[in-house]
Amino acid sequence: MLHAPHLTDAEILNGMENVRNSPQNNGLLEAIIIRPGSEQRLSLTQCRLSPEGGTEGDAWARGCWLKLPDGSPHPDVQICITNSRMIHLLAGEKQRWQLAGDNLFVDLDLSRENLHTGQRLAIGECILEITEQSHNGCAKFRQRFGASALTFVNSPTGKQLRLRGIYAKVIQAGDVRVGDQITKL
Repeated sequence: MLHAPHLTDAEILNGMENVRNSPQNNGLLEAIIIRPGSEQRLSLTQCRLSPEGGTEGDAWARGCWLKLPDGSPHPDVQICITNSRMIHLLAGEKQRWQLAGDNLFVDLDLSRENLHTGQRLAIGECILEITEQSHNGCAKFRQRFGASALTFVNSPTGKQLRLRGIYAKVIQAGDVRVGDQITKL
């Protein structure tokens, strides 16, 4: 796994103006990453999203940390979405974005004010729906991006802005491609 430099509190705060200026209505899909296995990452230029497979090729469909009563993976955590400006701030070079472990990296305001639970997004041929499930920074996030980054994304401000990202479920299956527009429905 690529090593990412750790920013200080001041460096993170200095970069937040750019993150806060993310588009609110029409965004852009900037990267697609799947996790085929533990600690494995694969960057794609296009991918199929489906209710059955999530981000197809990703480990979610084979089992994830949140399960339904029958043991199948929970649809509320199918797709991990993160703000590309935030991950760029923390990780720097695009090749390091994969350290976050998210699926879709978007230039879009993910804040609770801009995207409510149930909000639908059109990306490529797909329609996704934002779920209530919280996406929080963890020990791996701290190891990869530093203690300041973990504290900031898990702070009240970080949670309000959803700086660690959001989860969505697939409502309409289809292909997405890097460069696709994202539209709030």
